[in-house]
Amino acid sequence: MNTPLLRPASYHLIIAGILAMSAPAFAEPDAPSRPPVKGCIWVKLADASVGLAAWVQQCDFGFRKIDFVFQGNVLAVRYSDSGKPDPVIDIIDLLPDEAVEAGLKRFFAAHTETNIAKRCALSAYRGTKPPSGAKHYTFLPDTAYRKELKAKANPNEIGKPPCGDWGDAPDGVQYFEAWPQSKVRKVLFVREGQDEPLFDEKTLQLIAPR
Repeated sequence: MNTPLLRPASYHLIIAGILAMSAPAFAEPDAPSRPPVKGCIWVKLADASVGLAAWVQQCDFGFRKIDFVFQGNVLAVRYSDSGKPDPVIDIIDLLPDEAVEAGLKRFFAAHTETNIAKRCALSAYRGTKPPSGAKHYTFLPDTAYRKELKAKANPNEIGKPPCGDWGDAPDGVQYFEAWPQSKVRKVLFVREGQDEPLFDEKTLQLIAPR
């Protein structure tokens, strides 16, 4: 969506979700990190059964309304003038006592074609600054695969994601977000896209079930 990102001097905060949890993964942000887009308001959504609390924007642009919904283990954005909601954040379970890196590799291998997964390596994601206490990861081509892709690349085209849907994206921002010290055994796959997202990627919060 290419709606201009206007930043008004004041804005309203509406808390629509109640954080049902036994203990937070870290200190709860009491406000989003930036003003909303003109025509939007911030709303806090939380689902303890999913394990995520997030500030999201509800927007009314006249011709289009936008909001967010939880669908299973996914937070999705919903447009009034299009089809089914688009996933923006996947909430992924780690196994008991499983290290974050091991869990990410397991998940990636299970959701990526084998011939691609074996040529991609887990790496720190450098395209964003993670929140305090969090780490960002992605999957990048290994050295041999990277050389092969470079030799075949067309400078006038944006290629497909070399490591599939769950790896680095050449035309947008997406990454895994993890809190290694959290007691909540989950990681997130966050799709920011090309523009500033209508959810607040800086204040995502893992929450524990009741």
